[in-house]
Amino acid sequence: MSSTQKYTVAGMTCGHCVASVTEEVQEIPGVEHVEVILETGSLSVTSSEPVEDAAVKTAVEDAGYQLA
Repeated sequence: MSSTQKYTVAGMTCGHCVASVTEEVQEIPGVEHVEVILETGSLSVTSSEPVEDAAVKTAVEDAGYQLA
């Protein structure tokens, strides 16, 4: 069963930002789908197994942004 976790990302200003965050978060093991909405800064992570918040935080930081 899939689960979806929601986060808010601070500092994104363009489509490239969205792509960077999406790419990094998709690399987390178990992640099936990532949706990033630039206008609201929302990040939805759908995974086959629970994903650690710390893993998402690290991926977002690796992309150059922060969780709000």
